[in-house]
Amino acid sequence: MEFDVLIIGGGVSGMSAALLFGSAQHKSFMFNKKIGIIVHQKTSSLQTAIFNNAYGITPGKKGNELLEESKIHLEKLYPHIDQIENEKVLTISGESPLFSISTNKNIYRAKNIIIGIGAGNPFTIEGLDEYIIPHQKAAPEKNRLQLKNQDYLVKPGIYVVGTLAGLRSQLMIAAGSGAAVATDIMTLWNDNTPVQVHDALPKE
Repeated sequence: MEFDVLIIGGGVSGMSAALLFGSAQHKSFMFNKKIGIIVHQKTSSLQTAIFNNAYGITPGKKGNELLEESKIHLEKLYPHIDQIENEKVLTISGESPLFSISTNKNIYRAKNIIIGIGAGNPFTIEGLDEYIIPHQKAAPEKNRLQLKNQDYLVKPGIYVVGTLAGLRSQLMIAAGSGAAVATDIMTLWNDNTPVQVHDALPKE
């Protein structure tokens, strides 16, 4: 199976990117674009989180509930986004304009990859070793990692979001990085005309 974008990781940053791609479905530059997300959530830090300080989220919301609700949200509103369950990415190989992504079950092809799997050590995806560095905004004793990037771009066609991009571990920061990368990719598809994706109430 081949994707225009394959998102690796079903946490806050990856799901935020997927939702934005989904919301843009009727824009002309999205015609025939195929988006997928490998919704691996078991190792997400949200599994043990509770939110009292996140904008727009009801105080007391548990992170594991938010993770499950995000998958339902994506499926209900944007079923054209492929959600791939119960697979773990093992290897990324190739160069732009087409990469090969091997999981424990399948091999996929993608023109663009967004990686949002968290900053845990070790980094378990083979093929990007040269970009792994100590996390620049985490306490050294936490032994976190990040991928070297310039404005979320690791190398042509491969993007990183969330804490793995070197960001602090805050839900709103992670969500913003996913949205930023989704709009960056859509801007490229839109002949470099800047893209924003907004939903609005109908005019009376």
